[in-house]
Amino acid sequence: MPPTPASSSTSTLNVPDATRSYLEGVEKQFHLSDEKLLAITHQFVDDFALGLGEYNKPMAMIPTFVTGVPDGTEKGTFLALDLGGTNLRVCEVQLHGNKEFTLRQQKYKVSDMLKTGEATVLFDYLADSVDEFLTTMGHTVHDDEALHLGLTFSFPVEQTALDKGVLLTWTKGFAAKNAVGNDVVKLLQDAFDRKHIHVKCSALVNDTVGALLSRAYATGGCLLGCIFGTGTNGAYVEDVHKIQKLANSSSLQTTEKMLVNTEWGAFNNTRSVLPSTPHDNKLDRESINPRFQAYEKFISGMYLGEITRNLLLSFVDAAPPLLFNGSSTSILNQHYGFDTAYMSDIENAQTLEDIKKVLVEKVGFQIDAVSNQDAEIVRWACQQVATRAAYLSGCAVGAVLVQTGNATLGGGRSTNERKFAVGVDGSLIQFYPNFESRLRDSLRAIVGEDVERKVEIGLARDGSGVGAALCALQALKQEQTGTKAVLQEAAASEYEKQPKLNA
Repeated sequence: MPPTPASSSTSTLNVPDATRSYLEGVEKQFHLSDEKLLAITHQFVDDFALGLGEYNKPMAMIPTFVTGVPDGTEKGTFLALDLGGTNLRVCEVQLHGNKEFTLRQQKYKVSDMLKTGEATVLFDYLADSVDEFLTTMGHTVHDDEALHLGLTFSFPVEQTALDKGVLLTWTKGFAAKNAVGNDVVKLLQDAFDRKHIHVKCSALVNDTVGALLSRAYATGGCLLGCIFGTGTNGAYVEDVHKIQKLANSSSLQTTEKMLVNTEWGAFNNTRSVLPSTPHDNKLDRESINPRFQAYEKFISGMYLGEITRNLLLSFVDAAPPLLFNGSSTSILNQHYGFDTAYMSDIENAQTLEDIKKVLVEKVGFQIDAVSNQDAEIVRWACQQVATRAAYLSGCAVGAVLVQTGNATLGGGRSTNERKFAVGVDGSLIQFYPNFESRLRDSLRAIVGEDVERKVEIGLARDGSGVGAALCALQALKQEQTGTKAVLQEAAASEYEKQPKLNA
């Protein structure tokens, strides 16, 4: 049997005319015309310029001080430390110089006592975990050959250099004392030094930047790294002269390129161009951060299930009811009870009976409470929400192509014959049915078929692990060429000019 179509309109549904008419009105709310996609992408490019020009804009456009990407010929052994939750992960990445690498890794538990105790105790534990990992893997590190390590630190940090970042606040249940306001790279390096562990923490890494670097090593270069999963973000290679908030840094005049972390999840928090529906507004109002991270709430896995739940309940509550004969379940009634994974299962379903099975096993319905018409409408609702998310994701990719001069908004033939490598990570882009094909449909409308064909979307392996190790590689390359000192001088100069958060 052929797979479920990538998208469907109400015309394909076997429903009464009155129901079809109602659903057509809903479909119009979720539909994104080519004109709307272009308007959203145009706003994206405008917001890129604002963030590149000034600090403290919603689209932060954070300079990463990474000035190049690997090309796959590099060799060596580098480490990564990934801290962001219940576990920490230590990785060793051996680069073979032929666009291939070998990864060895180990996870270590972070206890509640460590999360809430003294920062020195927490960072000593991080250092001890690296030491134990190296011992287990058979490493003997001498004074003159300290291993370089990239730190993926998934907490709010104000980064002012490749190897410097001040912790703004703890999240995710961490509350270690005397860490906020301090440089987390120095805290870790001090722990290594106290314990005479010959490891140098040379880079503080964002996982999106890591995704770009990971894909670059595997393909010989990469323009854009992006996450389409529980959350969303993008990082790309920008011309330094376009980063106007660094324009007064004379020391940067010899630097041509720099990776920029867009933080595009906060795009259009005013929702002036994003296509809000009542179901989106309800989600935002009930969220822990109303009026923030607007774009992320339209496209990321954390929220798609909840938008769909709101939509389904509006059908249940319609007069007369359009779904489940007006009944619901405790799971469907629960805030965030309808997981995005259920949407994926429903869109993957080959038959209406398969959809019913998901609704019975995952959402708690009795089998006789779900009709064929109910199953059709549920699948259609999932497709509306997921297709819109993929189309909006295409706006971000298209905006980067336009921003970097590789495409024209609205299309046209590309004068550039090379391919554009895009490294992606995240559960939506990896596993959600038809997500990439829908994204490409959007991209064709935004930049034209000629450019879209040259976009090579490929999985970036382990941005927070492999990518962090590759960032340590890049830090070493910049240190060897003298670029690091130049960037530190520029960073220090520009940081002093920034409006401070506590000012």
